Parts: sequence; structure tokens; C-alpha cells
Amino acid sequence: MTVYELEPERYELVEAPWYRFDLDRRGFLKALGAGILIVSLVDRADGQRRGNSNAPKDVASWLHIAESGKVTVFTGKVEVGQNARTSLTQAVAEELGVPIASIELIMGDTARVPYDMGTFGSMTTPQMAPQLRRAAAAARRLMPDANLQTPKAPLGQSVPKVNGRDFVTGAHKYTSDLRVPEMLYGKMIRPEVYGASLKDVEAAAGVNVVRDGNFAGVLAPTWSAAIAGAKACRVAWKSTPDDRQSSSDAIYADLKQGATVPLRQDVEDALASSTHKLTQTYTVAYIAHVPLEPRAAVAQWSPDGNLTVWTGTQRPFGVRDELVQAFGLKPEQVHVMVPDTGSGYGGKHTGECAIEAARLAKGAGKPVKLVWTREEEFMWAYFRPAGVIDVRSGIDASGRLTAWDFHNYNSGGSAIETLYDVAAKRTLFHNAKSPLRQGSYRGLAATANHFAREVHMDELAHLAQMDPLEFRLKNTSDARLKGVLLAAAEQFKWAKGKAGCGIACGFEKGGYVACCAEIGPGRKIVRLVEAFECGAVVNPDHLKMQVEGGMVQGLGGALFESIEFSGGRLSNGRLSKYRVPRFRDIPPIEVVLVDRKDLPSVGAGETPIVGVAPAIANAIFSATGERLRALPLWGSQGNGQGRLGTA
Repeated sequence: MTVYELEPERYELVEAPWYRFDLDRRGFLKALGAGILIVSLVDRADGQRRGNSNAPKDVASWLHIAESGKVTVFTGKVEVGQNARTSLTQAVAEELGVPIASIELIMGDTARVPYDMGTFGSMTTPQMAPQLRRAAAAARRLMPDANLQTPKAPLGQSVPKVNGRDFVTGAHKYTSDLRVPEMLYGKMIRPEVYGASLKDVEAAAGVNVVRDGNFAGVLAPTWSAAIAGAKACRVAWKSTPDDRQSSSDAIYADLKQGATVPLRQDVEDALASSTHKLTQTYTVAYIAHVPLEPRAAVAQWSPDGNLTVWTGTQRPFGVRDELVQAFGLKPEQVHVMVPDTGSGYGGKHTGECAIEAARLAKGAGKPVKLVWTREEEFMWAYFRPAGVIDVRSGIDASGRLTAWDFHNYNSGGSAIETLYDVAAKRTLFHNAKSPLRQGSYRGLAATANHFAREVHMDELAHLAQMDPLEFRLKNTSDARLKGVLLAAAEQFKWAKGKAGCGIACGFEKGGYVACCAEIGPGRKIVRLVEAFECGAVVNPDHLKMQVEGGMVQGLGGALFESIEFSGGRLSNGRLSKYRVPRFRDIPPIEVVLVDRKDLPSVGAGETPIVGVAPAIANAIFSATGERLRALPLWGSQGNGQGRLGTA
């Protein structure tokens, strides 16, 4: 791993309005008493200004310092593998000047932490870390007699995962590991096709079924007995025609059906005067999140009608609100707790499993654990949207962009705007009627939009007979984009005219990325190099892992991940048929961290994924002359017999 430090650029850090501490020391201690310190981060007015009607009316976030020196910090963010637990703990440790081991971070417990919209959008580092640092700073200011030291500087250093030993030894309890007294196991009864409704269910002897309209599930004392009981039931379904039904083969035409794009005169005039013009279409398939830990929930009702749920979700308060609505409860009657969770990738925003477990528990009168199978995870979760992207562009004789017309159908508008310099441009996202349930995925539509933009830029470089790196540098004045391009090219040892090499760059959520790929004989991916800049680096080792993880996941969508469906059914909704990256698919990966200590830190969970697919596609063209404009590049079978292999 290489860490680059670039020259600082002018940057004004504007303090967010919710970082306010209005109590002086005397008033603070009078209200709270000695020995323990509670610091408020967000007041009621701030919550209203931010559009958060669920914000607590009094104290919205707390930092407690006990007389023993133990520090307890509370946040509505959750840990889903991005290692926010460590980075947020580092932020508090630096400000207080205390050992990391003395800090306990309570996350995602709706009865104990402040309201939080959720853990998504790479917002944890840029939003929550400064909030907690301000809380810690206020603690030092308000209690000067406390046993607090001058701040140290753990930020920017690699420290181990704070509870890493629990994960390595198996001591950590995921939701699927939890047990409560008298707990039963649930298994849902589901149709094999979308749009079917439950007509009748006949339970086998000794099988306990909870039925509520179109909802049905089996309860048993063990997981295996619940599965066997569900299989033993005789179930009749009524299929309802669904006008949204399409198929994998027809999806791209269907997404553009009925769409109209009016002319824009400045773009048309610029295209007409361009030396070279290019019109191309790019497509991306639906893909599944495939989290290591499928959805799981444990639900328990109290005698007074209150509900407690443990579940793995990125939005604990969102799930609480779904439960409130589903059962007609008040928010204070529902308590959601989120154990550190085995990944989400944007796929665990909703509370289906929690609601199902609570319905089963209500019917049983006992606590119920429900864990989705892998097949349920494929079929009943939502997918990353498929998309069609049409691009028209023009360049002048010197290779400068003159026109840019970019249209994304269905995939989304994330990162749709270009950082390349072009006066006559239009970028539009067009909603479409999706036949499959779709939602957030790591990077949202940034992967699709970068794939189309960066492959198109490579095609333009070929038209201009220019080196792809040179062409990109010529067409952007953005210093940070140039910075990652040059850092990646230096590490990769980019050479003009060398066959089999591809490059792509991008930006998202405040971070900048550039990726280089090399294709060798037999169309093997020989090497990937990625430079990433996300402002000041908090924890280099863990940031490198985030970048590598994003790149590996990006390989799946680039090479072979694709949901195949027809007639309301998935034909590859299991891991034996749906290919995710395996160890043998991973080429050597090199990560270059561009450390901008003069800039605030931003999130790193999403941006590193976006450069992988276009870099590989561009390398394929460089090696073979074949231009691939559809993801996955390899084909959905991913059996090693397609167009592309790996080292």
C-alpha cells in the first residue's frame, strides 16, 4: 500500500448548524450532576431544520464519562462490516485523549441512541465522526477537572478493529445466533412466483401454522423442524396477472418503452459542429446484494403489548417505524436493537424480516426467531436496478469535448453529472417501470453511470487517436480527479500505447477514484491498481480494506453477476447458479491512498466500486479490439467459458 500526500488546496470548512453546545459548565453540571457527563449534539430546532420529525425533543445524542473514567458513546449508526465502530471510537479517543479500550460505543439501539436516518450514503465518517468529536471536545471544556488528557492523535493511524477478537473467535453474536427463553423458530410459506396470493393452506399433523390473510408461517422448537413443517404443508396459490412482468431478455427495451427525449438546441448545435461524433448505448443488469448474513430477526412481545426486535438492518429507526405502522403501536412501544451485522451493501434498509418475525411471535404468544434462507434472500429482497444509458458526444480536432448528452433509464441519477469540461451538456435520469423490486445498492447508480461515461470516454479517446490517460487529463480541470488519475497511473506504470491496459476514473460521495486494469494472454485479468482519495485518511489499514472490498464486489457486477428472470420467476436465485466473486477470480490488487490532510474525511464504502468495471472493459478493448458495452462483461453464467477469464 502506498500513501500519497498532495499539496493542499484552498478549502473552507463550514461548521454544520447542528454542532451546537449551548450550556455553560455551571448550568451543565447543575442539570446533570457530577461524576457523569452527558453531551447533547442535536437540539429540537436543529432536528426540525434537517427535516427530521422523529428527532428527540430534548437530548438527541449523548456522551457519558463515568467517575471510573469509562466513556460510553451513543450513535444511531450501525456496524455492517465497514468498521465504523473503530473509526468512530478513534474520533472520540483523539478528542478526549483517552485509550481506545476505555471507550464503549453503543450503536443502533433505538431505546438508547439518538434518532438517525440510517447507515447509508457514506455519511458515517463525514457526519457522525465530527458530531462525536464535538461532543468529546465539549466534555473536555465543561469538565476541566476530570481526568482527561490533552488530545492525542489516533486519527490517521492504523489501529486494530476494536472488537475484532470476538469475530475471529466466534464470540460475537449475530442476530441469527441470538436465543431468548421460550423462543420458537419460524419459517415463512411463500409462493414460487411474484404476484401470487395465498388461497389456502392445510397444515400437516403436528405442524403449527400462523395464518393472517396472505401471510402464513410455520412455528417449531428447532430450525430444521420449522423447515420440515413448512414443506409438509399443502398450499394452494392464486396467480394474479402482473402487467409489470418482463424477462431478462426483454428488460432493456421495456425500460425505455414510451420514453421521449426532447431536443436541446445548444447540444444539437455543438454536436453538429464537432469534428468527431459518437452515439452509443450501455446497459447494466439487475444484481443481488448477496450479503454474507441473510436477513434475520428475533421478535418478542411483552404482556403489556410492547415489542422488542433484534435484527440486522441499516436503518434501526426506519424498521422501528415500519413496525409501529404494521401493528398500530406508538414509537415508544417498539424497541429495535441491531447487533453488528454481516454486511448490507444497501440491501438492508427495510424491515420485512422483522415484521414477519413479529407477526409470527404475536400469533405464537412466544418469542420467534426468523432467518431467511439464501433463496429467500434472492427472491424477496430488492435488487440493484437494471439500466439503459444512452450517450451522445462530440469532440473537436484537438480532442476536447464539445458536446455531451447523457440519459440514464431506470438505474438512477447518482454520479450522473460529469467532471469533464464541456460547455454544451445535458444529463438526465428517466424513471421507468421496473418489473422487479429494486432499491439501494453499494454506490447506487454510480456504478452504472461511471461504466457508461468511462467506456464512452475511452471510445472518444480512440476516435481522437489519443492515449486514454492523456485524453482524460486534457478534458478535466478538476485537480482532485487529476490527482487520483496520476497516482494510479504512477503506481500502475502506465505506458502510452501498451496493449491490454485500461483506465477509468470517477467521483462519488465526496471521494475520488481512478482504476487501472491489465488484461493478459487468454483474456486474464492480470492486475488491478486503484488510487482513492477521500480527504484525510482516518485509519489507513481499514481504509485499504474498504477499497479492496469495494473492488472485489465490483468484480462481480463487472464480470458475471446478473439476475435472470421470466414469467415472475428467478431462474438463478441461489448461489449454485448466481456467481459471486470467488478466491480464484481475484487478481493481484494494489491500493494507493491519496491522503488529503487539508480536507475533511468523507466515506469510503461506496466510491471504490465504481472504477472497476469500466477499467476492465477498456483493458479488454486495448487487448482485443472488442468493445463491450453491457454489464456483466463475462455473461451471467460465470462458468469460465465466457469472454473473459481471471488470473
